[in-house]
Amino acid sequence: MAGLKKAIFSLEALTTFQLLLLSLVTFKTYGEMKRTQYLLIILLLLSCISTLFSQITGKWTSIDDNSGQPRSVVEITERAGKFFGKVIKIYPKPGEDPDPICDKCSEEDPRFKQKIIGMEIMRELIKEGEEFTNGHILDPENGKVYRCKVWIEGKVLKVRGYWGPFFRTQTWRP
Repeated sequence: MAGLKKAIFSLEALTTFQLLLLSLVTFKTYGEMKRTQYLLIILLLLSCISTLFSQITGKWTSIDDNSGQPRSVVEITERAGKFFGKVIKIYPKPGEDPDPICDKCSEEDPRFKQKIIGMEIMRELIKEGEEFTNGHILDPENGKVYRCKVWIEGKVLKVRGYWGPFFRTQTWRP
């Protein structure tokens, strides 16, 4: 199984043209070529399925680090090959404003004094292998913007924010 998995992931890097060229060069008879084409089609389909499962798009529930309770629902979408996350729901603690604004954001940030529900807090992540990196994430509770990368681990989304050499990782649930 491990060998098949390595073969599938190594095939992801090849283009369809390269795979067809490889099959034409490797096999001479029509019957062998036909079997190879079927095998390559199956491997490509498996490769596409694994790529779909590694996508981060959709709704994710952020979890409070201290209480373990849900804090918000963030919807991650793709635009022009980059990924963005918008808060679509919050779970306020007792006594908190149910529709807060980002009053701790920097005054230079266009999100300053804007409502958190509907706010884009995650910006411009790009897919690099199995991770989505080179983006930024805003923590509306303290108003700070961090470098960000995310990845799928099992059925959860790991969200890591960097401030210099330091980082904090949260687990978001589907």
